[in-house]
Amino acid sequence: MTTIRTLVWGEFRHEKKNPKVAKIYPDGMHETIAAFLRRDPSLKVSTACLDQNQHGLTAEVLDETDVLVWWGHMAHGEVADEVAERVRRRVLEGMGFIALHSAHYSKVFKGLMGTTCSLKWRESTDKERVWVIAPLHPIAAGLPSHFELPAEEMYSEPFGIPDPDELIFISWFTGGEVFRSGATWRRGNGRVFYFRPGHETYPSYHQAEVQRVITNAVHWVRATVRIPDSCPSTPALEPLPPDPDAEDRSSIAHT
Repeated sequence: MTTIRTLVWGEFRHEKKNPKVAKIYPDGMHETIAAFLRRDPSLKVSTACLDQNQHGLTAEVLDETDVLVWWGHMAHGEVADEVAERVRRRVLEGMGFIALHSAHYSKVFKGLMGTTCSLKWRESTDKERVWVIAPLHPIAAGLPSHFELPAEEMYSEPFGIPDPDELIFISWFTGGEVFRSGATWRRGNGRVFYFRPGHETYPSYHQAEVQRVITNAVHWVRATVRIPDSCPSTPALEPLPPDPDAEDRSSIAHT
């Protein structure tokens, strides 16, 4: 059995500032997510958060990570640019990346998408009905045709993302809005999955269907290769005719 080294990253700020959030996620949202992922014996799960050194995302940590699960909301701007770029490069090398809820506006996700990733939102009493529109996709394994979250923050279109490689879930809200709530992309050698539910004041990460989606997604985005970026000069495989300008090009290249 292959072990998937999974790192769950969270800001861990709302839980310290808002008693309502602390009651729902007393150990932090990242620890709640990590706890249900640890029920899968094929996953080796650790956590990190914003206020750690280098946000807990040192080069050494990322070197040992197959999948990074990211939750952020109130402190996107506090993530150091060099750390966000380090994560982005690891995804391009092959690391899997799962962006949850407000991570649509994180530096890492926006950097991978290359677009605004903007949307409309409302924090109210909306019910969210999540429709499974790609039931044969591995991320949808074990799910019914739809499931409902009794209360969630509303997100609605237009959602400023590139066209997904695969659209797996769409959501409908009590106010009538719809949203592309589960989508995948390939970026470089890595796989990316965005999943919408998870506002901090609702217990969405305690719901079985949400846990199933995230667990499935870890398996789907897992790293299968690591190919660092390079741009080497390479010799020809077959003999080439003499190049009369080779000396001139050599002197220019070394100037």
